[in-house]
Amino acid sequence: MTAQDLPVIAAVDGSAHGWEALDWAVEEAVRRGLPLLVVHVRPQGRRAEEEQGLREAEELLAQAVLRASRAAPGLPTSTLAPLDFPSAALVSLSRDASTVVVGSRGLGGFRSLMIGSNSLARASMAQCPVVVVHTGRTDESETEAADAFPDVVVGVAADDSGGEVLDHAFEAAASRPGARLRLVHGWTMFSSMLSGGPVFDSRAAADAADRALAELTAGRRGTYPGVEVVREPVRGSASRTLVTASATAALTVVGRRRGGESLGLGLSPVAQTTVTHALGPVAVVPT
Repeated sequence: MTAQDLPVIAAVDGSAHGWEALDWAVEEAVRRGLPLLVVHVRPQGRRAEEEQGLREAEELLAQAVLRASRAAPGLPTSTLAPLDFPSAALVSLSRDASTVVVGSRGLGGFRSLMIGSNSLARASMAQCPVVVVHTGRTDESETEAADAFPDVVVGVAADDSGGEVLDHAFEAAASRPGARLRLVHGWTMFSSMLSGGPVFDSRAAADAADRALAELTAGRRGTYPGVEVVREPVRGSASRTLVTASATAALTVVGRRRGGESLGLGLSPVAQTTVTHALGPVAVVPT
């Protein structure tokens, strides 16, 4: 299977958040011309419980396939119901996926948490990009704004020289007609990107950050000539700007370090805050 054939995985559990994740995954698979794999992970238990769980999983997956087929007739769709812990199963499956899409919370999640621990674990450890679909958009004006201005917003760190985060963001913007790409980078007086050392003039620090963003994107402008790029250097942490922008963005993109094997490892404070408090879908891209 080539990279162009790797499926979009949708994790479903029967919750409203899971169904929204499925809907988002269907749209993503259609947009990118990829197959869809719907996964429901069955918990381990006694034999009778596992048999009951299998019947429930088959019924749930049948509902998911019907929902997907109604939204996108002809979309190649398959299902899987592994017997495992949810996070472990999806992290393993992520090795052969283009994207894993999960809801921000599932059944049994604490209402006080903005994002469930399973979703955070998947975003922290998966081998491919993970999209966490939040359901915070309840205001009609926000939804209309998102439709009218389908921005893709990306948090750009000072060490994004590898380019995976920017590549993902540019591709996401290019696949959405009319979408702008907003590049958000947080700078301080003592650490602005490629500034050559401490900068004691705020205007100079902001200008250095803006120049660095321009340099990071210069090579991609030719590859994606139709994408309008907006550079947004922000003094201090970028998390507030990213969370606010997520309310009306088609997608917010953040990066994480590869190699995390425990909850939260590899997510920077900005990325974790964004994933936790966003009001729209967030893609976490391993770098």
